[in-house]
Amino acid sequence: MTSQETPARQRAAVIVNPIKKTDFDVRVRVAEICADEGWDEPLFFETEEDDPGHSMARKAMEAGVDLVIAAGGDGTVRCVAAELAGTSFAMGLLPLGTGNLLARNLDIGVDDPEQAVRAALNGTERRIDVVRVTVDESVDSDTFLVMAGLGYDAGMMADTRDVLKDKIGWLAYVDAGIRNLPGKPVKTTISIDGGKPIHRRLRSVMGGNCGKITGGLEIFPGAKLDDGLLDILTLAPKGKLGWLNVISGLLRRGKGNSTSVEYYQCKRAEVWTESPLDFEMDGDHLGTATHILFETDAGALRIRMPHGKKDPAVLTNPEP
Repeated sequence: MTSQETPARQRAAVIVNPIKKTDFDVRVRVAEICADEGWDEPLFFETEEDDPGHSMARKAMEAGVDLVIAAGGDGTVRCVAAELAGTSFAMGLLPLGTGNLLARNLDIGVDDPEQAVRAALNGTERRIDVVRVTVDESVDSDTFLVMAGLGYDAGMMADTRDVLKDKIGWLAYVDAGIRNLPGKPVKTTISIDGGKPIHRRLRSVMGGNCGKITGGLEIFPGAKLDDGLLDILTLAPKGKLGWLNVISGLLRRGKGNSTSVEYYQCKRAEVWTESPLDFEMDGDHLGTATHILFETDAGALRIRMPHGKKDPAVLTNPEP
C-alpha cells in the first residue's frame, strides 16, 4: 500500500426483525453510527415469518462483510448465530426483543441502541460456546446460546400473552409461569456424557449455556459462556408443597439431598420422556418432543461485546 492509499473501510450487515417495535429508525440509526465510526454504509436484510434469520445470515456472509449484527429478539439472535457458528464471521447484537437474554449476559445495553451498535463495531471480541440440539432424532440439528427447556418452562413460554409482553415486558412470563404451575410430572430418563441413565419423574429439564435468564434471575450457577460445558437443571415438585421445595432448591443452588432440584455439568446430555412435552430454545416455543440430544460446540461463535471487565459468572476469564 502506498502512502496515498487509504485503508479499506469495514462493512457490517444488519439482519433486522421488522415486526419489533422501536422508537427509532433502525436503518437510519445504525447507518449514522457506522459512518461516525468510519465504517461503510451497512447492508440490511429483513427476516420473514417463515425464515427468522437463517438465509439472511448466509446472504450476509456471501457478501463478504466484516461483521453481522442481529437486530431483533432472542429468536433472531439464535437463528443468525446458528449460521455464523463455526465460521470466521463475527456477530454483534442490537437487542430489540423482550428477553434479550444473551445481550443481558454480555452487558450489552438492551435500552441503549447506540451503545449496542458501537460495541458491535468496535467492542472486544470473544469466542463463546453454542449448544447443538437434535430433537426426536431429526436429521438436522438446531442451536441455542442461552438455554433450552423441555416441560414446564417451555409450556410457560408457549402460554405467555403477547399483548401482556408489549405492556409489561418480561413480567408477562411470571403471569404465564403462575398459570402453568398445575400439572403432572412425567417419567424422564437422562444420560450425562453417556453415563448410567438417571430416572426421574420431572416437570422440567433445562440446559443452560450461561446463568442469567428472564428478569436477571440466575438459575444456572457457575454456568459460563466459554467453559465448553453445558449445565443441566431438573425440576421435580412433589406433593402440596412441591413448588416451595423447588424454590428452596433453586435458592440453595441444588445443594442438599432433595431431588426437587438437581444440577449436572457435561459436554453432552440426552433426555427421553414417556410422553411429549413442550420444548423451547432461547424463549421460542418450538412444539413438543420426547427425545432431546444436547451437544456443546466449544468456542464456536465469535461475539462482540462492550470493552471493560465482564461478570466472572458469565466468562471464565472476565478480562477482555
